[in-house]
Amino acid sequence: MTKQHHKHQEPSQRQLRVGEELRHALARLLQRGELRDPALQEAAVTVTEVRMSPDLKSATAYVMPLGGRHRAEVIAGLARSAGYLRGQLAREVPLRFSPTLSFALDTSFDHASRINELLHRPEVERDLGPGGEEEPDDG
Repeated sequence: MTKQHHKHQEPSQRQLRVGEELRHALARLLQRGELRDPALQEAAVTVTEVRMSPDLKSATAYVMPLGGRHRAEVIAGLARSAGYLRGQLAREVPLRFSPTLSFALDTSFDHASRINELLHRPEVERDLGPGGEEEPDDG
């Protein structure tokens, strides 16, 4: 039998659970401020999501520096610290294999901000009409 390939397959419950465990552990590690990389010394980093590969051997952590400042430097610092963080995560989250880590900027905040900005443009507000976003009150 041939295996069907899907371009975008939904993650399994195990991928979601392991990703969430790693997200919490990574957030704790970053909060401690133990990383010696200069780009991470003063950076407060939020870990918004960790996506696992289907075999659980690699993880992509989506992060956002506080206030969105120094994004490129923070991602570079995290990439340089990936080996150390992988070792720390192996101690915190019991898995058969400690996944390789990669880091990416979470751009969902930018998208939400852009949508909000568009919704509040005068021509869009005019099209929505008065109270366009509010629910009617049944009294």
